[in-house]
Formats: sequence, C-alpha cells, structure tokens
Amino acid sequence: MQSVAARLTTGVRWCERITPALHQLHWLPVRRRVDFKISTFVYRSLAGTAPVYLADDCTLVTAAGCRPLRSADNRTYLVKRSRNQFGDRCFATAGPTLWNCLPEQLRQPDITIGHFKRLLKTFVWLVGTCCLNVKGAD
Repeated sequence: MQSVAARLTTGVRWCERITPALHQLHWLPVRRRVDFKISTFVYRSLAGTAPVYLADDCTLVTAAGCRPLRSADNRTYLVKRSRNQFGDRCFATAGPTLWNCLPEQLRQPDITIGHFKRLLKTFVWLVGTCCLNVKGAD
C-alpha cells in the first residue's frame, strides 16, 4: 500500500523503481516505520501516557534490581527472554530491545514527545537498520 500511495503522490510509473520516490517523500519503509511506532510506544510508557497493558510490559533496570548497576543511569529496560522468533516480536521483548539500542541522547528524561519523534525519525532514517533487523533484510 505504501508503494501504491507513493506512486500516486509522485507520479512514478509502474515499471520504475519506487525507492527513490520514498526517499523524496521522506517516508520510512514499512519495517522501519514499525520500529518507529514501537519505540514511540516505549517512550510513552516511560512518560506515563501509554495504555496500562503496554506500560506493564516495560520495566526499567533501576526498578527491577535491588543493587545498583552501571546501566541504571542509562535508562535501559529489562528485556524479557523468549523461546522463538515469534516471541521476539511481542511488545514485551521487541519494545525494550529497540529502546536499549537507541543512543543515549534519545533516552534522556527531559525530551518532549515531539522532539523525541523528530530525533527518532532522523536516527532510524540514517542508521537504516535496527537491532531487531540484524538477522534479516530490511
């Protein structure tokens, strides 16, 4: 659907490649868009604006342990283990994994949601792959 919408918007013919049109429109490919949305939900769960059923799946390292760790200052999440690739795609695993892969400047507590989204889109656009997509193609 994204390719069809880009073709209609830019006037690219069906026999031409769609990738340059997506770059021209600054549209993220579908897999990167999914990563963007998951990371946004994790940010919202940390800020307290996400639905409760999503916020319950995310636990900060500082809240889980009883002893101080060096990673406590980085605002990282505990990643729940899964037994298969299907389990890796659930929010409880994919969300914290994506969040922990973000640079520290995106994980700061004083960033607003608008600023976070802007920085996140730039990061996802420039990096090209996320830590969830290392095994597969983008």
